Amino acid sequence: MTTTIGPEDLKKLLKSSDVVLLDVRRKADYDADPHLIPGAAWRNPEEVETWSRGLKPGSPVVVYCVKGGSVSQSITENLTRAQMNVRYVEGGLKAWKESGGRVD
Repeated sequence: MTTTIGPEDLKKLLKSSDVVLLDVRRKADYDADPHLIPGAAWRNPEEVETWSRGLKPGSPVVVYCVKGGSVSQSITENLTRAQMNVRYVEGGLKAWKESGGRVD
């Protein structure tokens, strides 16, 4: 299974299914721009061990950070080890906005 999802595919996924969407930007990045993709919840990536316990194994999860780099990738790896069905947004929030994606 692929671990990435592009912004256009995410738009389709959000319309068609129940998915847990998590903004995992570092706190400083979130504080600088607190806008979220609609339906997302911010989670501190440094506290993944704590908040990940509230996720149901096997449930579809999509995470994103600023540019889809090391933060999203490390969270994806961590959640995969915990038996989560997880992908990260290719290009992160930046790519989402560039594709015309809305933020709240």
